[in-house]
Amino acid sequence: MFGEIIKGLGTTLKHLFMPPVTIQYPEQKRPVRTRFKGRHELKRYDNGLERCIGCSLCAAACPADAIFVEASENTDEARYSPGERYASTYEINMLRCIFCGYCEDACPTQAIVLEHNYELSFYDRASAIYTKEMLIVDVPVNGRPTPQVVEPGVFTRSIPDMENPK
Repeated sequence: MFGEIIKGLGTTLKHLFMPPVTIQYPEQKRPVRTRFKGRHELKRYDNGLERCIGCSLCAAACPADAIFVEASENTDEARYSPGERYASTYEINMLRCIFCGYCEDACPTQAIVLEHNYELSFYDRASAIYTKEMLIVDVPVNGRPTPQVVEPGVFTRSIPDMENPK
C-alpha cells in the first residue's frame, strides 16, 4: 500500500515540472485534422455564380433529414447558377445534422462542403436553421454578385467547366 502511494506521488511530481497543455481558447485556436467535418458552406464558381443547381441530391442523401432545398428556374435576366435551375431556398437544420458528410458526397457540383469551422452555438431553435445567405461563401475578388444578367445562349450545359485550368 505504501508503495502505491509513493508511485502515485512520483507520477504527480513528474507532471508537475512539465509545461502545461492548456491553450487560451478564444485567442488561440487549435488546428483541426484534415478529415474534420465542421460547419457547412455553399461554394461559388470563380465568376461569382453559385455552384448549387437545386438538384436536391444532398437532401435525399441526408440520413437525418436536416436539409431542405427548393429549386427555381434561372433566366437570362436573373442568373444565379450555370444550370437551368438554382436553389432559391437552401436550409440546413443544424440541430438535426449529424455531420456525416453524405451531402458533400452526393453533390455533383461540389457546392456543399463541410469546412473546418467548429464554433457553432445557438441561443434558440430558430437560429439553428442556417439559410442560404448564412451558408454561401462571399463573391470572389474577380467575380460578380448574383443574380447576374447574361446574354442568351451562354449557358448551354447544366454543369459547365467553369474552373480555371491548373
